[in-house]
Formats: sequence, structure tokens, C-alpha cells
Amino acid sequence: MVEETQNFTAILEKFVADFLALLPSLIAALVVFIIGLYLASLLRGLVRRGLQRRTKNPQPITLLSQLTYWLTVIFVAAISLKMVGFNLTAFLAGLGIVGITIGFALQDVSKNFIAGLLMLIQQPFDIGETIEVSGYIGKVETIDLRSTQIRLLDGRLVLIPNADVIITPIINYSEAQSRRVEITIGVAYESDPEDVRQTAQAAILSVPGIQSEPAPDLIIQNFGNAIFDLTIYFWIATSQTNVAAAKDAALKAIKQAFEEKQIELPNTAQTVYLVQGSAA
Repeated sequence: MVEETQNFTAILEKFVADFLALLPSLIAALVVFIIGLYLASLLRGLVRRGLQRRTKNPQPITLLSQLTYWLTVIFVAAISLKMVGFNLTAFLAGLGIVGITIGFALQDVSKNFIAGLLMLIQQPFDIGETIEVSGYIGKVETIDLRSTQIRLLDGRLVLIPNADVIITPIINYSEAQSRRVEITIGVAYESDPEDVRQTAQAAILSVPGIQSEPAPDLIIQNFGNAIFDLTIYFWIATSQTNVAAAKDAALKAIKQAFEEKQIELPNTAQTVYLVQGSAA
């Protein structure tokens, strides 16, 4: 009984001695952890405010801000545990093996997730802008961490994985302050090419939103069976009109001007005459 009491006393004394020796490290680790929690909250707020200037979608904002917070907390917790003598090497090695296994199993999901993060950072386009990507043209409706949703010009909704978006050339039509419009019309051979050119040039200057610089180009491209083709290039301000409306206005103005100048827009229909021969 006396021996057991002495053993217990020795164990208790050793525990107290070890605790007192470890107490400064425990206090320092606790202080570091508390400061880390404050920094994690500060970083979460900075990330949230930064993303709110880039996207209106609350889903990636919440996810990335929380991800920043917990990664910071985990990092600070690892430092605090290291300060009190916790062996992180074996723990991190096991965690790395688990991470590699999960990453391999979810490689497609993780690939789209990382691509979504890069898109939010690089911001190649915003919600509401009209883009062309992977052969699709439409207005961006949603950007999340897995896919980008685009409303096509015909009303269909297409979801494109972010990994495909980020490796594909992107055309952002909304970022273009000016667009070039191309129109090709056929004119009868009997018309004077220079008169046709001047008449068409004067007509397109009435198109709403047309820009004087660069100046319109009117080029005769080729000769057909009964016509020659006149191709017209002119620039418009996208803030005032769009390509479809500019083409419509230009064609109407050119047709009216040609009618006034009696410049013929030929009918490409062909008439076939059948002549009955004699019996001989």
C-alpha cells in the first residue's frame, strides 16, 4: 500500500513538473492561436470584399471567404501544436496520402473547382456580359465554382465546365467598345462601280452609332454571272447600337439610296425559254 502511494506520488509529481515546464509553451501557443483567429477573420473579410467587387454571385463569395478562414485557422493551429511539441510530421504525411487519394478520385471536380478559383481571380468576364466560348455565344448568367452558365442567343441555357472555359479562347463582346460590321451586296454590271461606291458610302453614314474613324471601306470583291459584289466595312459604337441593328439600318439606307439613284439590284432568277423546233 505504501509502495503504491509512493508510485502515485511520484507520477503526480512528474506530471506537475512536466506541466509546469510546458506551461510557458502552452501560454505562448494559446496567444498565437488567438491572434491567428483574429487574422483569419480579418482575411475572410478582405476576401469577401474583394470578391464582391468581381462577382455578384453569393455562392463563390461565401465559399472562398470561408475557405480562407478555415485554411488560416488550420495553419495557425498547426503552428500552435508545434510550439507545444506535437509531432506534425507523421500527421501531415498521413494527411497527404489521404489528400492524394481523394484528389485522384475527384480529379474532375477538383479541376473545375481550381479553374473556378482562377476565373474569379483573373475575371475574364462578368455576369451579364456577352461572350463566345467553346463555340457558344450568349450572355453570362452565373459563374460558380463548377461551371459557367450562358444563355444563348436563341434562349437555350448551356452549362460549360470551368476547366473547359479556362483553357478555351474567350471572346468578350461586351468589352469591345467598337465593332466592325461587314455587308456584301450584289450590283448589276451596267452600274458604274464608282457611282455605286459613293452612293453606298453616303447611305451608311446615316446608320445610328456609326463611327467616322476608322473610315468605312468599300471594296469590289469579285464578279459573278450577272453582278459584281461590293463589300462594305464600317465601325459602330457598341454603346449606341449592335451589329444586327446596324446591318438592318445599313441595308435599308443603301436600298433606298440605290432606288433614288436608279442603281439596279439585280434579280438573280433565271428565265428559260423553250422554243419548239420544226418537224424536220
